[in-house]
Amino acid sequence: MNIRVNLKQNPYDIIIQKGVLSEADKHLDLKRKVLIVTDEGVPEAYARTIARLCDSAVCVTVKAGESSKSISVWESLLTTMLAEHFTRADAVVAVGGGVVGDLAGFAAASFMRGIDFYNIPTTLLSQVDSSVGGKTALNLGGVKNIVGAFYQPKKVLIDSSVLETLDARQRACGMAEAIKMALCFDKDLFELIESSAPYEHIDEIIARSVRIKAHVVEEDEKEKGLRRVLNFGHTIGHGIEAGGALYHGECVALGMLPMCARAVRERLEKVLQKYALPLKSDARAADIMRALEHDKKLEGDVLHTVYVPEIGTFEIRQTSVNDFRKTVEENF
Repeated sequence: MNIRVNLKQNPYDIIIQKGVLSEADKHLDLKRKVLIVTDEGVPEAYARTIARLCDSAVCVTVKAGESSKSISVWESLLTTMLAEHFTRADAVVAVGGGVVGDLAGFAAASFMRGIDFYNIPTTLLSQVDSSVGGKTALNLGGVKNIVGAFYQPKKVLIDSSVLETLDARQRACGMAEAIKMALCFDKDLFELIESSAPYEHIDEIIARSVRIKAHVVEEDEKEKGLRRVLNFGHTIGHGIEAGGALYHGECVALGMLPMCARAVRERLEKVLQKYALPLKSDARAADIMRALEHDKKLEGDVLHTVYVPEIGTFEIRQTSVNDFRKTVEENF
């Protein structure tokens, strides 16, 4: 299946196909120098498969986790490309989850003011969300994604067979992002997730989530309006994530709960329980609010928040920091 992201500049295809990893050279231009970036949590076989398909591959494996989204690790990738005499004709390939995609994408955006970037997401979370849309970023000073660029990939390859190596917790994190998409845009998708056995329709869930993401990015590439909806659950979620105890998808799940109408929340809680996603956190309201100081959705004393009044719909609200604090304090 091909899903086209029809941007005015730099349009690209997302290819969703079981087994596509092993035939990546049919879809990507690998007849050049290629920096393959992966992390220690990704099975080595995935990066090796891509390396075998390249004319000249340089593989870099970083530590798993958010600590790799740092200026020092980013600099090491640039230094590697410099030492290996990469040029503007060469490319970077991310093989991994959201951390790898963000890091490798920003390295590609930065080296010689931009070289080709391909994304091969290997986690459910990155397949349904972060691999599409061109957001690349690093963390700085304990603030998530505060340094980065919008830099679209040349192509994205999604192979659901790689999800077989994911542990249950990582899979559930990916479902949190799919649930987010469904709550805001697709009532039927939410009902499919709600009524079916866990992961029974995973290929359909991935494809429908990607279609939603592609549509939103086409309408608002640089997050000036509609794309803000994809931050549903993230404003609070990033504050919880700063504590370090929970994964990103788990934090997003918690962040969605206070931002729903009561009837929506009741159904959402049941779905989160179904996927063993948390309903409670030890996060303190003060810590969540402290993280808000650097939130990109904050403009002066006004925060753009996303609220779901009915499943499949959303509202973007302008909320004062004080009112948002009350919401956080009532729930954490």
